[in-house]
Amino acid sequence: MTFKTRTGKPMPQVIVDQAPKSGTDDVSRREFLAIASAFGATAATAYGMLGMAAPAQAAGHAKMGGTVRIQQEVRALKDPRTYDWSQIANFSRGWLEYLVTYENDGTFKPSLLESWEISDDAKTYTLNVRKGVTWNNGDELTAEDIARNIAGWCEKEVEGNSMAGRFGTLIDADTGKAVDGGIVVVDSHTVQLNLPKPDISLIPGMADYPAAIVHSSHNPDDMLTNPIGTGPYLPESLEVGVKAVMVRNENHTWWNAGNGAWIDRLEYIDYGTDPAAWVAAAESEEIDGTYSVDGEFIDLIGTLDGWVQNDVVTMSTILIRPNQLAEVDGMKPYADARVRRALSMAVDNNVLLELGYDGRGAVAANHHVGPAHPEYADIGMPKHDPAGAKALMEEAGMGDFEHELISIDDAWRKNTTDAVAAQLRDAGIKVKRTILPGSTFWNDWAKYPFSSTNWNHRPLGVQIWALAYRSGEAWNEMGWSNAEFDAILEEALATPDVEQRRALMAKGEAIIQSEGVTIQPYWRSLSNHSVEGLEGMAHHISFELRPAEMHWT
Repeated sequence: MTFKTRTGKPMPQVIVDQAPKSGTDDVSRREFLAIASAFGATAATAYGMLGMAAPAQAAGHAKMGGTVRIQQEVRALKDPRTYDWSQIANFSRGWLEYLVTYENDGTFKPSLLESWEISDDAKTYTLNVRKGVTWNNGDELTAEDIARNIAGWCEKEVEGNSMAGRFGTLIDADTGKAVDGGIVVVDSHTVQLNLPKPDISLIPGMADYPAAIVHSSHNPDDMLTNPIGTGPYLPESLEVGVKAVMVRNENHTWWNAGNGAWIDRLEYIDYGTDPAAWVAAAESEEIDGTYSVDGEFIDLIGTLDGWVQNDVVTMSTILIRPNQLAEVDGMKPYADARVRRALSMAVDNNVLLELGYDGRGAVAANHHVGPAHPEYADIGMPKHDPAGAKALMEEAGMGDFEHELISIDDAWRKNTTDAVAAQLRDAGIKVKRTILPGSTFWNDWAKYPFSSTNWNHRPLGVQIWALAYRSGEAWNEMGWSNAEFDAILEEALATPDVEQRRALMAKGEAIIQSEGVTIQPYWRSLSNHSVEGLEGMAHHISFELRPAEMHWT
């Protein structure tokens, strides 16, 4: 039997060969669904290759109308390419849509793209733009729009443009822009990407939250007053740290009308970083849903009458990382690998999971690739040796140095970082703990010498490495640069075969772990809550809230 992509082209043989047999575990099935759908198979086709039926997506019981109020941090809007928090995208998601969406089952679904094809060597991408889509100012969505957005993603010189990390393969190293001939408008609704080398990660990159598609007139400074997009809602107001409101756009015919955009109004309400305030808001019926809740507060809200708990297992995590480029008192303490290794050796990740996250997850191995990533290689856990850590710190001449460990003031990130500090002190390493409010912390989150930061789930391990570990990337908060690792990553990005890629990942994982690049202690199970009768609020694996899918029953 020949399996085909959305456009009828046969699936690459490497994908067909990797279809797991019946009886395999959920992780194997998830791996295959992610790979097959990224290469262009519909969800139905990918599930069919597993001998399974795709999950039903119908919401025929949805009622039109109503308001939904969600507890979520409210942040300022900015150029979507520079979005650094999901909360920003969750607001603009009302009117700015994406080419592709990533689903909790691991599949990628077409949105503003109707379909796509990837050549067997992963060097040619054919993107078929959905026909019949209009911007809310009446303009037609065309291939020119998509090509322009992709070219913008490739503008490496734009400060904070993390999309350049996702599309690095398409960028000319000399110009910092897309390679000549790399983005070709074939016709009014077809774009072809011609890569100088293979890259399997572009479709997953298109689904990430900074990849919102903007109009040719887009100006980050007037996103609120001139909100041109293809989605069904419009922003009504935004007050940073207080509330953001969107309403249905009654003057725009949405391309997916009938399959979503049921509610009239959505309010994101900011209650700060103290989960106790979220519990109080739920108890007093001030909100209908929560963004994401951690620790004991999961149970506190989950046991309230009329509330439903929504759970998902993810590769979301926390990093407690030394910044190798940061200067402290005229020196760069974390440029020395011995110092970094000592910090990692002093810490037991099992303890961090228990004390920092109430054990609600799985222990990780300090290299930021996990079991839900198709190319994950199990290289074992890092060594825990407090006495050895102290000796190594002394060897580096840093035995008397006081490390300032910084975190935000919320629950799980603060608690995890506290547990790191306690174990470092137990090992005889001096630590000063600094806890900052969110309004201060996020101003310089990537620049602190030694601090903790949360990271979202990404579908592929190579995606995370390209964003956070490759030399010179905007989100490389470790300040790490390693030519051997970069070469391994480049080869992995160009390797469609998952088993061959896994062998490469094992080498990269070992380098990250052995150099003490970061303490990455656990993978998070995530939970949020919604009141009974509100659908479309299941916790997304990548922290997405989708206004068009919310509805009352």
